[in-house]
Amino acid sequence: MKIWSLSLGCPKNRVDTERLLGSLGVPVQHVQHMGRAQMVFINTCGFIAPAVQESVHAVVDAVHRLGRCKRKPFLAVGGCMVGRYGQEELARELPEVDLWLPTAALPHWPAMLASALGLPEPPSCPPGKGRLLSTGPSYAWLKIGEGCEHHCAFCTIPSIRGRLRSLPADAIVAEANCLLRQNVRELILIAQDLTSWGSDLDQKHALPKLLDRLASLDGLIWLRLLYLYPTGVTAELLHCMASLGPPILPYLDIPLQHAHPEMLKRMGRPFLGDPRRVLDRVRTALPQAVLRTTFIVGYPGETQEHFEHLCRFVEETRFQHVGVFAYQAEDGTVAATLPDQVPENVKNERRNTLMEIQADISEQLLAKHVGSHMEVLVDAPHPDWPGLHSGRVWLQAPEVDGITYVSGPGVTPGALVTCDIVENTAYDLTALA
Repeated sequence: MKIWSLSLGCPKNRVDTERLLGSLGVPVQHVQHMGRAQMVFINTCGFIAPAVQESVHAVVDAVHRLGRCKRKPFLAVGGCMVGRYGQEELARELPEVDLWLPTAALPHWPAMLASALGLPEPPSCPPGKGRLLSTGPSYAWLKIGEGCEHHCAFCTIPSIRGRLRSLPADAIVAEANCLLRQNVRELILIAQDLTSWGSDLDQKHALPKLLDRLASLDGLIWLRLLYLYPTGVTAELLHCMASLGPPILPYLDIPLQHAHPEMLKRMGRPFLGDPRRVLDRVRTALPQAVLRTTFIVGYPGETQEHFEHLCRFVEETRFQHVGVFAYQAEDGTVAATLPDQVPENVKNERRNTLMEIQADISEQLLAKHVGSHMEVLVDAPHPDWPGLHSGRVWLQAPEVDGITYVSGPGVTPGALVTCDIVENTAYDLTALA
């Protein structure tokens, strides 16, 4: 079956798309042009208003483009936008869509789509086997859970994705093995909060046991952890990472969202103390650790003093990677009802200021690697420059961090190549094999 697909939003959506397209029970061929497909599938994001707008635009654009086709492909739309607004409301607005797939029915997506397309009922697949990878040979996302148990005042995820549902360890290991047998070199664990994994299965602080099982898998060269809530970054987890060593990377993505205790309390974050404590704990256990985080600026009630406190915190703690978001008031969240909403121009100014601070820090930290030898995992050829490829050193996660431009002998997608780091910018490196 010829399929054109688009996955918007986070990597968790990407995994859902890959699992769906690999589980239809028929061979699937990706096509580059929508009009040549038999089916068009768009997996939407509904987390914040700009993501919803992007999703709506993608669906409307597909409707217009497919309306010009002599033989209209089947159009299916799934994901968080459907889960947030409901298929009935969306179907009234966009009747041209043939099938809506809500997040609540995620395990049944293959059967629902096969039925709508007139295909036989798909066979049940072992974990990971029914998955059509879209990330190339170098890396794959490994989702270990759905939903979230936290109640952050600004977040829509629990209302869209539901409560935490951990995938059993045996299923995760089986999927990891299937991915590695496809010659994937790096696995990236994702969930809304990795540190909560297993708590709904009566297994508190279970992540170290899962890491112990995954670290021994044949063919795995890098294992990366994204989305670690601060309260879950325990001494036990850090000791596990330090003692296991490779392939577990000392790379931790800890979304703090703010640094001032008053703002953390207003956000309903799962810790209210000084976030420096968790960073100090990490750097004591893993001195070589690379830290990534995200912040929200312009949250209701954020004063200039609160923001300046955050700026000083970023300057002093020197994260390798920082993402900054201007607060968006989302219907159905507690934060949208709070007083003292910050004007849009102030939110955007604060975002730009904090990103400028971080750009200088990132450039300084990357400059320390110039002149060194580092392994580069090659991702893909550069679309415009023959012989040049994009890749990453271990301190760069795909799709969210900077990249390493690499060229030379043996540089091919999926290869791990020892290189000389010859140049850096604010976010990227250049390397020669």
